[in-house]
Amino acid sequence: MRIKTAACAAIAALLAFSCSDRGGPKYYTIDGTAQGTTFHIVFQPQVASDSSFAAARDSINACFERIDNSVSGYNKESVLTAFNEKGEFFVDDIFMDNFFGSLKAYKLSDGLFDASAAPLFDLWGFGFKTGTEVTQAMIDSVLQFVGMEHFEPTFLLKDGDSIPSPALLRDDPRCKLNFNAIAQGYTADYIAFKLEEMGMENFLVEIGGEVYAKGVNPKGKMWNVGIDRPVDGNNSPGTDVQAVVHIQNQGLVTSGDYRKFYMKDGKKISHSINPKTGYPVDHNLLSATVVAKEAMAADAYATYLMVLGFDKAKEVVEGTEGIEALLIYDDNGSLQVWMSQGMDAIADSQ
Repeated sequence: MRIKTAACAAIAALLAFSCSDRGGPKYYTIDGTAQGTTFHIVFQPQVASDSSFAAARDSINACFERIDNSVSGYNKESVLTAFNEKGEFFVDDIFMDNFFGSLKAYKLSDGLFDASAAPLFDLWGFGFKTGTEVTQAMIDSVLQFVGMEHFEPTFLLKDGDSIPSPALLRDDPRCKLNFNAIAQGYTADYIAFKLEEMGMENFLVEIGGEVYAKGVNPKGKMWNVGIDRPVDGNNSPGTDVQAVVHIQNQGLVTSGDYRKFYMKDGKKISHSINPKTGYPVDHNLLSATVVAKEAMAADAYATYLMVLGFDKAKEVVEGTEGIEALLIYDDNGSLQVWMSQGMDAIADSQ
């Protein structure tokens, strides 16, 4: 997760507006840049005022800054960087939230969602370091340090403290973590929780396409989220939409390989890596959109499904309560869409 710290201190662009000039409910919008992407947050405060807007803006800025300082691998002063690069084992609550969320996904996915695959992502050039020419020997070496069983959460006393602090131990210093596949979903949930604490019942939080929505939009209806057509070159969200999903009190996340990849010797190298084989996936699933109770869960499942491929992803969705999915896959050069029963009820194909 690449978080631009400067954007946390001063949001790149702010816009406040009323959805109605006839005395209707007043919503505000905050747009900006953080976590290496854009964000778009729409909310209805209990009392429409400049002070309500400013309070929400400041709270959102603080959320981004706290998460950046905890789990950004690109922030050289973050807790995650200290853990990965300096061997520090004391962590904070945000770090542990992401660790336990990742551990849960690791167990549910039988190891195919794996935050400890950080060395593999670095090896292939999708992590916090530049990749190199990858060989089987290099993969075999790295796989020795991949697996969440290498880590042990605990509480330890810091010097001079009387109350134990959260800590994470590992059995080898070469074991590292990367929360990129879950942190933006976590951020959407985290900001949503802060808005709820401020008494808000209607809002949408979107960070790089990862969404949590509560209540109703300015028109008094469910929130609409566009799903981009997963074709190479579609790099502007919302420009070429495959479907629109209507959500309420839910998280929605799309994972795909049409933007995060590179070409090598004429072959597409996907950012979806199978942590068991150590290799990028090579199958016909182009994108997976998941709706769940929380954005963090949707984030984890979307990543997991992209590792599985279409046929196995479909089986998982059909056999899992609490999630709905829209899968877009390549069928001999033709884009095809499959939706779970629950997703079909809330989605409109374009």
